[in-house]
Amino acid sequence: MLTDKEKQFIDYWEKNSAMQASFASKLLRGFPMALLFSLPIALSVIVVKLFFPEWYTKISQISPGMFATVIFAVFVIALFYAVFRMHSKWEHNDEVYKILKSKQNKGQKP
Repeated sequence: MLTDKEKQFIDYWEKNSAMQASFASKLLRGFPMALLFSLPIALSVIVVKLFFPEWYTKISQISPGMFATVIFAVFVIALFYAVFRMHSKWEHNDEVYKILKSKQNKGQKP
């Protein structure tokens, strides 16, 4: 009743589910996408701060010490995005696995 692709997914998920459930795995696997998401924001703030420092302080109305806080906040948001994205993906895969496993069990019973 199951296609070959569905059987391959069941085998894959049975082998890799526990490994991908850990926080460290989610963080490491999700970090490249999070960097892709946050790097343009951080780079734009850094470029404005380095090349236009007086404009930056006039427009933003913040002290120069807040620059580090902004960069730290972008980094924390990137970490959250990485973990949240991979956790959502893990839960989706787990749900698909449960559905396919149920479908497989129904096909085996007479």
